[in-house]
Amino acid sequence: MEKREIKSRIGQFVIEEEKILRFPRGLIGFESAREFTLLQVKPNSPFLLLQNIENPKLGLIVADPYTFLANYSVVIGKSEEKILRLQSVYDLTVLVTVTIPPGEPEKTTLNLAGPILINTKARLGLQVPQVELTGASRVVLADLQKANSEKQLVGRSGG
Repeated sequence: MEKREIKSRIGQFVIEEEKILRFPRGLIGFESAREFTLLQVKPNSPFLLLQNIENPKLGLIVADPYTFLANYSVVIGKSEEKILRLQSVYDLTVLVTVTIPPGEPEKTTLNLAGPILINTKARLGLQVPQVELTGASRVVLADLQKANSEKQLVGRSGG
C-alpha cells in the first residue's frame, strides 16, 4: 500500500494513498487545491482537519453538522450527484467548516451555507453552496449548547 508524508498545522503525518480525497472543483476560495485528507484534531474531538496534501498551511477545521444539529439538511442537485459519482446516500459524508476566532473559542461557529460533501466510496469531495438555506447560514456552538441545556432542563421539570 502506497503512503505519503504530509505536513499540516497540527504536525507531520504519513497517510495511505486510499485516505486521499479528490475535489475536482477544489474548495471555494481554493479552487486549485484538489487533494485533501481528513486528520483527527484530538482523540474524541468532533472536529477534523481537512488538510490539503500539497500545502501544509491549507487546512480547514470541519465537523459533522449532525453532531450538533439533528435537523440540518442539504440540497444536492443532479450535477453534484454526477460529479460525486453518488450511487447511494449511505456513501455520503456531510461536513461543515468550523471557524474558531483566535483567543475566543466561545465564538466558534459552524458554516451551514457551504457544506462539504464526500463520497466515501469513490473518495470524491465537493463543496455545495446551499442557495435556498432555511434558517441561519452560521450558528454559534455556544448558543447551540445553551439551547440544548435549556431544553433538557425544561424536559426534566415537565414544562
